[in-house]
Amino acid sequence: MSRLAAGLVLLAACSSEPESSDDQRRSAFSIAEARAAQRNSTTSDPRRRTPVTEAIARVAPAVVTVQTQIVSRAPVDPFDWFFGGRGGQRITPGLGSGFIIRADGIVVTNAHVVEGATSISVAMSNGTSLPAELLGADEPNDIAVLKIDRGDLPVAALGNSGDLLIGEPAIAIGNPFGFVLGNPEPSVTTGVVSGTGRNLIARTQEGQLYLDMIQTDAAINPGNSGGPLVNAVGEVIGMNSSIFSPSGGSIGLAFAIPIDRVVRVADDLIAHGTIRRPWVGIKAEPPAALNPREALTAGVVVSSVVPGSPAASAGVAPGDMILRAGSREMRSPYDWQAVLLDLRVGEELSLRLRRGSREFDARMRVADLPEVNAPRVAVLRELELVTLTPAIRAERGVAAQQGALVFRASERITNEIGLRAGDVILQVNRTSVEQAEDVRRLLDAATGRDVIRVYFERDRRVYLTDFILR
Repeated sequence: MSRLAAGLVLLAACSSEPESSDDQRRSAFSIAEARAAQRNSTTSDPRRRTPVTEAIARVAPAVVTVQTQIVSRAPVDPFDWFFGGRGGQRITPGLGSGFIIRADGIVVTNAHVVEGATSISVAMSNGTSLPAELLGADEPNDIAVLKIDRGDLPVAALGNSGDLLIGEPAIAIGNPFGFVLGNPEPSVTTGVVSGTGRNLIARTQEGQLYLDMIQTDAAINPGNSGGPLVNAVGEVIGMNSSIFSPSGGSIGLAFAIPIDRVVRVADDLIAHGTIRRPWVGIKAEPPAALNPREALTAGVVVSSVVPGSPAASAGVAPGDMILRAGSREMRSPYDWQAVLLDLRVGEELSLRLRRGSREFDARMRVADLPEVNAPRVAVLRELELVTLTPAIRAERGVAAQQGALVFRASERITNEIGLRAGDVILQVNRTSVEQAEDVRRLLDAATGRDVIRVYFERDRRVYLTDFILR
């Protein structure tokens, strides 16, 4: 056979009739059916299910998006003002994450997520949005508790943050950038527990100083605040709160509040709307003549002891070095502040101290702040005052020798008069204040008359405010 003939035979063997359009549709349908069958078989493949996927399935239904609105008065545009305009309202939206800890609608989130909010709502993972009530917030711990009017809700299992292992898996769940991603389901990132007991001595973007935190390299971005940090068995070990980032995005340095602290604070906020501040009466500082880096590990020195405080009763004296508080070694004053965050009123605290060359133990009962149990005087029905005592003065670092401490001030008093909790009223018009009752007597006498001038101390500086009582 010639080469040409062989080529023709080969061509004939490789060619066929063109496939009809019906045949093509049947072929494509067969491929789609095959892929669907393959998906059905692999979805249930146990090799795809890991502790991480199981943990996410356990916690994700209890993760919510916290949406807020802050209504404020917008500044008047000069052009509008010229034509009689008076300005309007400015609505600033905000969002974060949270998680349900009780089936009757108790949600926890960060205090900075709901700070200043005039309205709060919670969006469930299925997209349902419900109004939420703020039961209380604790800014120093950056924890807030919300209540939604719904029962039989999915609840996040709460673990233990006291026995975390460095390197164990950590899963961050939340709603980064809110609904920009187009649906309400939470996002998941994974990493490990990078460290425990971390003190963020540089304030974060939220202006918060965080102590005794869990560090993780799981990516946390804006909107994740308040969401849960979860271990490999699906238990919440922390509340995601902050990132350390020069750019504002995740670089693998994220921090969560230990869940043990979240539970303790939440219990107080649910029961009382506020928390009872623990007080032992010790002011601490690093040893003298150290540079900032050395001060982080040089220990803790008692700089002062408040008279009549639990520490004074236990025999603690200025100059003592605190070696250990409870089970925690004291490397710096930040460690001491972290211990105070985790104390509860009524608990017993044990200290290991060094005085000169001698080491000894001291035990004390944690008490309320001295002003909590002091007699209160109600003024203008929106102001509660207590007389300044040596213990209050020493604890708060007040410069004045006498006066009336503002224990509580309503929002109206703060906005219209300028007084707020923690201020110390020193003088009303030309009369000095020696005790809380003096303020009530002087204001009652001045009601309906000329302008009242009040002098007060705030952060060791003296200010004045003028107002008229009708």
